[in-house]
Amino acid sequence: MTNSDGTVAIIGTGNIGSRLAANFAAGGQDFLLADRDQDAARKLASGLGGHAEAVSIDEAVDRAGVLVPAVWLDDFKQFIAQYGEQLADKVIVDPTNPVAPDSDGNYRKVIGEQESSGQILAGLLPAGARLVKAFGTLSAPTLSAAARREPERAVQFYATDDNDAGDLVAELIRADGYEPVRVGGLDQSIRIEMFGDLHEYGALGRAVTKSEALAAV
Repeated sequence: MTNSDGTVAIIGTGNIGSRLAANFAAGGQDFLLADRDQDAARKLASGLGGHAEAVSIDEAVDRAGVLVPAVWLDDFKQFIAQYGEQLADKVIVDPTNPVAPDSDGNYRKVIGEQESSGQILAGLLPAGARLVKAFGTLSAPTLSAAARREPERAVQFYATDDNDAGDLVAELIRADGYEPVRVGGLDQSIRIEMFGDLHEYGALGRAVTKSEALAAV
């Protein structure tokens, strides 16, 4: 592992976290892997060729400079509330989509139509923490299926108000097997969350190439 500023941690081993971990390992990215179920983290890490080190969530927060909580929005809020000032000066990556299944099995937004989880979470973080919206633009199955696609890589969009944090996450998107395309600041997060025009389940309808992405942005 690198020093704490460059060390990456994925927190959560569910649909997105497990696929992100597999893609990072395939791209040669070393990282910490944490989950409330530490056995699940150890089991997943053991199959990733030595690129992942299973740790507790406390240790992940302590050691990593880049944290990717791959969890639901309410769990992300609880994570911020629990760790508070420990998150200052870290890059926090937000893959959340502010949705939940309804009684018909379809997804609905759980925040206001014009609100984004990226902006809400950024407002909860302590001073010095830098949020980047990323890794939530594609469904979990597509996140696996479209990685390292040839001859032209598919895109993952990201949004941030901090250029340096954005550059760090752009490199992680490349390790994930995708081409990074920045859509702007966090005020553009809504475009890359579910039902936004740049989400797979929005107007795009699929993973796109860089030329297609730049035309859409």
